[in-house]
Amino acid sequence: MTAKVEVLKVRCPRCGARVSWAGNENRPFCSEKCRLIDLGRWADEEYSIAGQPVMPVDEEDSESY
Repeated sequence: MTAKVEVLKVRCPRCGARVSWAGNENRPFCSEKCRLIDLGRWADEEYSIAGQPVMPVDEEDSESY
């Protein structure tokens, strides 16, 4: 008897393309391009994680640590 194997397909969080999860080195993205665009958005601070505001540390105060 042959077992039926389903290939897991997920949507790329950037462009929405459906892509196979297994064997995809860029997962959850569909390609390196989408992965790098997303990384750039984090670096440009377009995304953020909710939380309490953090007070900036003065340069003088950080030298004592």
